Amino acid sequence: MNNNRKDLNPSLKKTLSYLLKAGIFILVVWYSYKLLTRNDALRDFRELIQSVPPTTIWLTISAVFLFMLVNWFFEALKWRYICCQFQPIRLRMAIESVLCGLSWAVFTPNRIGEYGGRVLFLRPRKRVFGVIGMLIGAVSQMVITNVLGCIAICWFVGRFMDIEGWLYAVICLFGFIYILFFLLLYFNISLINRWLLKIRFLRKYKRFFDLLLRYEKKELRKIFLYSVARFIIFTLQYCILIAVLLPSIPAVQMVLLIFILFFVQSALPSLDLFDVGVRGITASYFFGFVTDQIVAVMAITACVWFVNLIIPAIIGSFFVFKINFFGTRDH
Repeated sequence: MNNNRKDLNPSLKKTLSYLLKAGIFILVVWYSYKLLTRNDALRDFRELIQSVPPTTIWLTISAVFLFMLVNWFFEALKWRYICCQFQPIRLRMAIESVLCGLSWAVFTPNRIGEYGGRVLFLRPRKRVFGVIGMLIGAVSQMVITNVLGCIAICWFVGRFMDIEGWLYAVICLFGFIYILFFLLLYFNISLINRWLLKIRFLRKYKRFFDLLLRYEKKELRKIFLYSVARFIIFTLQYCILIAVLLPSIPAVQMVLLIFILFFVQSALPSLDLFDVGVRGITASYFFGFVTDQIVAVMAITACVWFVNLIIPAIIGSFFVFKINFFGTRDH
């Protein structure tokens, strides 16, 4: 009888694990299908490119798709580098976990599911460390987005808003302080550890938060450079599509407006499956100051969103079956 009970537990775990994986896979595929069949912006994009020579379109879409692969490859490199402090992983595993995390992100608010989808590839005892490590990577990405976004906002206010000179100077001053705060915070990330430990109920997790102390300025700089590389790639994807479909927009204005778009998107709560609507509205407002081709702007935004998030999420859904939910083996 005792032996049967011992056998039942692993069997039950295996069944539950399979059901969870199958359920997540079906959910991702179903959500993606429903979204793609009801997305007006993507239909607008297909209609928009009909007026462009086929060769140009294929080269443009191919470039955007290639940049997507490079983008998530850099994220996998960043994730592997972050993991070196608590569990070294192979590059292949880093790529699989990043893509799997994306598949979870599409149907969870503010992409919170990405944490679960990614850290479940780690050993059970290292998963909390993985969450802390992901936070470091997310903060590095947030820093570059906020720094360049703030600079672009200051330009936008001075260029398109009719305000008094003294008020504009105050806005720029606050912008400088804002940028300085993010840079100092990131490159002194150990301060976050101190602040967290001042909260009484978090002190029992001290051994996890102490992971922040392992990342010195050298490591933080490398993580930051990976984030900068990803930011440049995102920007280039928009630049390529806008240059082809809206060539009348000046290059400098185009780049600064893209920075604002990233900045606003990062600040708004969203769900990836419906994020295209938020992105489209944001882009149409700011680009509306330099072009009246609002449908084209929203279509470009939808295309970048589809290539960068939905395609990788669909690919990542297949890696869900490699997740080790109950920690029955080490990777």
